[in-house]
Amino acid sequence: MAKILGSWSGMRKYLEKEMLAQSLKERVRYGCTSYVGMDGCHIFELCIDGEQIKRFSFETVNTYFIKKGLKDNTNQSGTRAYWDGFWPLLGKYSINERTEYTDNEFCDALADYREQDIKESICSDNPLVRMFALLDRRVGKRTLYSLKEDFAKQPEWLEKLYLLRCDAERICYQN
Repeated sequence: MAKILGSWSGMRKYLEKEMLAQSLKERVRYGCTSYVGMDGCHIFELCIDGEQIKRFSFETVNTYFIKKGLKDNTNQSGTRAYWDGFWPLLGKYSINERTEYTDNEFCDALADYREQDIKESICSDNPLVRMFALLDRRVGKRTLYSLKEDFAKQPEWLEKLYLLRCDAERICYQN
């Protein structure tokens, strides 16, 4: 993370103060937590109006696999058993085939978002890159309105962010 993002406080300032749409100022907060013994892993979160709406960590993806029945967690105890089979599943199900994402995927998407044009980011195949772009001040009302059909086909969590942004911009998105 350090190589890609620099300091978290600097990155948070960039996302919340410099690049966030004016209509969402003081409503959107990004968080990053790291615990002793996590081997460099982080837990990123996106909060809207003080409520966590998305979390990005290996833990959330593993829990997703278990809840979807892709990974058996019955009759298992201990850390090793909990993580057993995680990596093959992560390789099998791409970022576009699931609705939970790792901290590494968050960092990679953030790097892509920062390195490419906003027009590329808002239409990216990566839902996390689209998330960053959707909250970006450079995406205007006409662009948001023109994307309404596309965002109706996105994962539910991303469509909710789209609707939040439209509400904040006072854009009518109903058909």
